[in-house]
Amino acid sequence: MGSTITCDLAIVGGGLAGGLVALAMATLRPDVDVRVIEAAAQFGGDHVWSFFGSDVAAADRWLVDPLIAHRWTGYDVAFPGVARAIDATYHSTTSDLLDATLRRVLPPRATMLGRKVLAASATAVVLGDGDRVEARGVIDARGPGDLSTLELGWQKFVGRELVLDTPHGRDRPTVMDATVDQYDGFRFVYSLPFAADRMFVEDTYYSDTPDLNRAAIGRRIEAYALARGWHPAVTARQEQGVLPITLGGDFEAYWRSGGAQVAKAGMRAGLFQPATGYSLPDAVRFAIRLAGQRDLDGPALAGFSHDYARAAWRRGAFYRMLNAMLFRAAEPGERWRVIERFYTLDPLLITRFYAGRSSLRDKARILVGKPPVPVGRAMKALRDTAWR
Repeated sequence: MGSTITCDLAIVGGGLAGGLVALAMATLRPDVDVRVIEAAAQFGGDHVWSFFGSDVAAADRWLVDPLIAHRWTGYDVAFPGVARAIDATYHSTTSDLLDATLRRVLPPRATMLGRKVLAASATAVVLGDGDRVEARGVIDARGPGDLSTLELGWQKFVGRELVLDTPHGRDRPTVMDATVDQYDGFRFVYSLPFAADRMFVEDTYYSDTPDLNRAAIGRRIEAYALARGWHPAVTARQEQGVLPITLGGDFEAYWRSGGAQVAKAGMRAGLFQPATGYSLPDAVRFAIRLAGQRDLDGPALAGFSHDYARAAWRRGAFYRMLNAMLFRAAEPGERWRVIERFYTLDPLLITRFYAGRSSLRDKARILVGKPPVPVGRAMKALRDTAWR
């Protein structure tokens, strides 16, 4: 028979969302006895997470600043008809840094690594080894719920950190190079200079399907690097991922799919940027707001996280509408034209867009003018998609 572990707050899943909740609690509520339960041997998996500096409010930066591994003061984009250097800060962190920070900040009893979870309720977690965690409240941060309840496109990618034979000579990231051949929807390559001889190269697709051909994409990464004179001696690491891009769907059904009465964080709560699938800015905001809640009992946490995520879903309606037009109205091989037009707009508008804070004027500016998709198809896409 297994043992019973008691605590105030059990966080199920030690990825980005769960890890940030634990770090926020450690700073704002050090009196709370926390457990972070993770099936893997380290926190965070094997990822690079990047964000624009303006994505995180100044008042919230204290939580993410210790996790920033790389900082840049500007970034570049390139399309067949548009190339721009944009002066806006850009940052990256890594799962290794998240893991090291959690191990340093949390007491040893709080880090429950290599512990598979069989079931979670509002106040208890059943582990695969027979142990049981009983808590005042449980937060489930294990990844997405039932994505079939949502209407989705996909952002999928393979990324490689290349160690080069010679310095690459770049001091700014290119967050979108769409001058490459287009496959499987809108394709672009993303490159981050991690050091003078290290370049992280990610080949990304806005696709209708979540299928990921790692071998083919790996060959494209090799060809892209060699075409720029980057001769990799070693691939230090590789990651891949498939992120949902929401066009519409039933938020309440999605919420229930992960346990109707259980508090949730991150992707499981539907907290990700609708147009990109990125979750770090939302994870920072949510972690700090949750740590400010006085009542950590399971039902109160479930109500708070549901209402928070529901409000975020409503705020995302405009971005889901744009996604519906991109995926339903534009031909897959022509989607790059929509994004190219977007990057001709005011850099501050672009910054507010990625932060999810587009003004009414921003929204009007994005929509006016001759669209790079057929108007009739755009209107049909809006009629056929429950983007609200």
